[in-house]
Amino acid sequence: MKPVGAQVRKSSFGKLPDGTAVDLYTLTNANGVVAKVTSYGTIITELRVPDRQGRLGDVVLGFDNLEQYVKGHPCFGCTVGRVANRIAKGRFTLDGRTYVLAVNDGPNHLHGGLQGFDKKVWKAEAQPGAAVKFTYTSPDGEEGYPGTLAVTVTMALTDRNELRLDYYATTDKPTPVNLTNHSYFNLAGHGDALRHELMIAADYYTPSDSTSIPTGEIKAVKGTPLDFTRPQAIGSRLGQLHNVPVGYDNNYVLNGGGKGVALAARVHEPESGRAMEVHTTEPGVQLYTANYLEGSLRGKGGEVYRQHAAFCLETQHFPDSVNKPGFPPVILRPGQSYQQTTVFRFFSL
Repeated sequence: MKPVGAQVRKSSFGKLPDGTAVDLYTLTNANGVVAKVTSYGTIITELRVPDRQGRLGDVVLGFDNLEQYVKGHPCFGCTVGRVANRIAKGRFTLDGRTYVLAVNDGPNHLHGGLQGFDKKVWKAEAQPGAAVKFTYTSPDGEEGYPGTLAVTVTMALTDRNELRLDYYATTDKPTPVNLTNHSYFNLAGHGDALRHELMIAADYYTPSDSTSIPTGEIKAVKGTPLDFTRPQAIGSRLGQLHNVPVGYDNNYVLNGGGKGVALAARVHEPESGRAMEVHTTEPGVQLYTANYLEGSLRGKGGEVYRQHAAFCLETQHFPDSVNKPGFPPVILRPGQSYQQTTVFRFFSL
């Protein structure tokens, strides 16, 4: 069937236990590429892109229905906030006051807390072409964070086969902000992702302690298994990693430095020919290889999600930046605006 041009279609995705309606937005570009996003957590539930033969395949992990997302999942496809990644011991001091947050990842705070942005129903408004603008207002004190934060995430599927994410936020009190999307990608569509060939445009990374909190140092990747400055199979050096469960869960200091939209990473899956580039305004990207998936989750079509079934490239400010004065700052103040752009571009080789 010939594509009819860029468009957005809205449909029901079910209701939450309290009766709140959740919608699904299907974005289709002029090439027939499809992205589906739900108003619950702005979760990218499906992303269908062509292989080298032009055959569309879904390249993100997720579920077939709302109930499975509500039941709990490891942040499949969602917008993460108010602060993505970890805050050491769930506390920070801002302008002389200490704030205490939920501890939900060992001794630390992770991905916005117990009821982060991934569990909120966002207001949605279709935009011209294949785009949707999602908005959410996080009240003062939500999850322990100060200030009322007004957030906008606009997702657009371009005719260049790009999924563009534009983030914008303002606040009425000083507060930390670090937003990202947490999609789990597998360009083959299924199986493990370890044969994907990955390049990350970063000469440095932030070493972490045993609880994944950065030490504050910035070290060179050269000579370590974290060096993806030249394309490497993701799984080629797992034997050199010593974390448990084994795999990558590391923040890279991007060469672009957060000074504009710059190339962060490129991934190629040899069998299908699918490839993806990540471009971002952010100074860092977290490579995560789905280390904690262990076969207990059944995803779309009954697929069993096992360890290393996908990879994440979470564009971000560095973990625990709110407690690390030497890291790029994450504090947003009244009168300022938080802006971030990340683009996932798909093509074939």
